[in-house]
Formats: sequence, C-alpha cells, structure tokens
Amino acid sequence: MLPFHRRRAQRHEARVNERWDATAHTDESKRKRLGKFIVYWIKVSWKDILAMIALAATSQALYSAPLVPIRTFPITFDASGDIVFPQFAFPDRGWIISPRDSGLISALVPIAVILLAQIRIRSFWDLNNGIFGVLYSLIIGTLFQVIIKMLIGGMRPYFLDVCQPDLSRAASHNTTGLNGVGFHHIMYSVDVCTNPDKSAIKNAMTSFPSGHSTAAFAGFVFLFLWLNAKLKVWSNHQSSFYWLALLFAPLLGAALMACALTIDQAHNWYDILGGSVIGTVSAFAAYRVLYAAIWDWRYNHIPLTRRRAFDYTAGLTPENMERATWVRKLGWGRGKRIRSSARGMGGDKKTSPAGLRSARSSATYARNGSTASPHNAQLPVTYPDTTMSRGSNQYDHNRRVVGDQMV
Repeated sequence: MLPFHRRRAQRHEARVNERWDATAHTDESKRKRLGKFIVYWIKVSWKDILAMIALAATSQALYSAPLVPIRTFPITFDASGDIVFPQFAFPDRGWIISPRDSGLISALVPIAVILLAQIRIRSFWDLNNGIFGVLYSLIIGTLFQVIIKMLIGGMRPYFLDVCQPDLSRAASHNTTGLNGVGFHHIMYSVDVCTNPDKSAIKNAMTSFPSGHSTAAFAGFVFLFLWLNAKLKVWSNHQSSFYWLALLFAPLLGAALMACALTIDQAHNWYDILGGSVIGTVSAFAAYRVLYAAIWDWRYNHIPLTRRRAFDYTAGLTPENMERATWVRKLGWGRGKRIRSSARGMGGDKKTSPAGLRSARSSATYARNGSTASPHNAQLPVTYPDTTMSRGSNQYDHNRRVVGDQMV
C-alpha cells in the first residue's frame, strides 16, 4: 500500500489526465462540428458565390466592349458662332473620387460595420447575410447601370474638352454620316474628335447613369436598412436620438459621394439621380431576399436561411426578439443573458440570485407565450400594433400576418 502523500499525488495525476482527455475530446468534437458546418455553408452558398463572380465578370466585360449608341452633339451656330449646350464644355478636371475607390468604399465600409457589430450581436448567419447582402446589392446595381450605360449612355459635362472637335474633319472622316446634320447643320458625331485616346472619348460618352451613385447608394442604403433593423430605431418603443442620427449617417455618406461628382463636372444631375435610384432599388431587393422583412420592426432583424422557412404566424415571440439585434432593452436582445442565467440554474456559482429569478421568469413567460419581458416588470411593455390583442398583452396566434406587413 502506497504512502498517503503518494496516493494523493496519484489521484491528482489521474484527475489531471481525465481533464486533459476531456479537453482533447472536446477540442476534437469542436473541430468536427466546425468542419461539418463549413461543408454545410459551402453546399448552401457555392451557387451564389459563382453567380456573383459570373455577374461581376459580365459587368466588367460589358464595360470593356465598344460603345453601342452613336450620339450626335451640337458645336456651334454657323452664323453667330455661339456654343450650343455649354453644359458639355466644362474642363476635364479628373475624378475627385475614382471609380475604383468609390466601389471599395461602398463595399468595405458597410462590411466593416457589420463585422464590428458582431462583437455584440454574435450571429454567424447575420454576418453571412449582411456581407452577402452588400455584395448582392453592389453587383446587381452595377450590372444594371453598366447595361444602361453601354446601350444608352450620354455625354459628360466635359465631353467637348475631351473630344477636342475639329469641324474640318466632318468631310474627310464622316464614317457615321451624321456630321453637319440637323438644324443649321450644327450636329456632329465623334468623327470630328481629334483626341487620339479612344477610351477617353468613350468614357466621356457614358455619363448616364452614374456608376459612383449606383455603388454608393447600393452599399450605404443596404447599411441603412441593416442598422435600422439592428438598432430598432423605428420599433415598438421610443429610440434615442443619437441612434436616429447614426441611422442617417450612411445616407449622408452616399449623398456626399454622389453629389461630389457635380464639383468636378463628371456627371449631370440626372445621371446622379438615375444611379441613386438604381442603387436604392438594388439595396432594398437584396435586403428583402436575405432578411425576414424591410420595415416590419418585428421581423426585419432576422436573417433568413435556405433550408428552413421562417414562421410569420408566430408573431412577436421572445425568441424572435432575442435574435441578432444590437439593442438590448424592453425584451430585445436578451438571449445571451437568459442563456447564461439558465446555465447558472445548473450549478454555476457565479450566477447571482437575480439571474436565477430572471431565468425562471423567462422560462415562465416563454411557456405562456407572453410578449412582455420579465426583466422589465416595473415598466410594462405595450405593443401599438394591430396584430396584438388589446388589454391582455398577449399575441393573437389565430391572426395571420399578410400583405405588406411583411415588407
């Protein structure tokens, strides 16, 4: 029989080995789960990734193709010599924001905000859908505007400065047959341009719609919708003013990026308006594809998945309120606290009695289907919504939500 101190050391070593084995087993199981999850993500996402790459490559190929429309433009009156449409005679001052920088800012800033927000939100599918949504919006909007730009186009305010027209070329270089035509024979085509840089002339004739505006509004309007859902600015309670100010920051950024194009005379106002509309529509479409709603504050924070339909008939349940939100008050975003309290009921000594009461009351109101949070019993929550039954603070599960309530 071993001495006491040796038996004690032996038991301690056995306990250490058991813990080591348990830790190794746990790490191995975590790696297996992570591997399975990565395989699952690839299975549900690879088609979208390939489609985005294909559409982005298509946009680039179309933009590199020759310009389709043959536009005519006025230069001078024969008698007076006055310049017709001087809005096309501004100097070429270069870009304040280059197209590449505009695209990067419109993509990276929203993605960076969504990434940083996961420090608090901690939802992989929200991160996945948020990043995919920004890319969806940018790629769809870019493809849309490139097709219009190459098939319709329009002259930039500095077109004549880039073209450097010479009317004497109209007779010897009249390949289009559209030189010296129209009223007083003042309309000409690019045949009279003396600039040898064909790409510069092409760029000067592809003003509509604005690619900068499309990218800016596609990226930042999506971020605006995402922030509104996560901060619950327009929700069932009065939000703080600073959240409202923060919500409008992406729209201000998009407007500044788009309107800056009027300073360097790179676009006409209607080019900017057209691009802004395209970017906004693509952002709304991308958000609704990936999230349960756009304006409906009950569901617009919930990321959708491919293999499970979201149950809109369940109403404003505690589970829905606790999922993927930044704000944590009045029942919103309480999931982490409830789970930690529930673990405390199983023997966590660090959990306070208040946490235990919170977990027990949470379980009670979840079973009863109540929409009022037990953490705010002193401040009863009311829901000014037509789908909530009055006087009982209980959701009417027999009422179905239809129509534009989901948008």
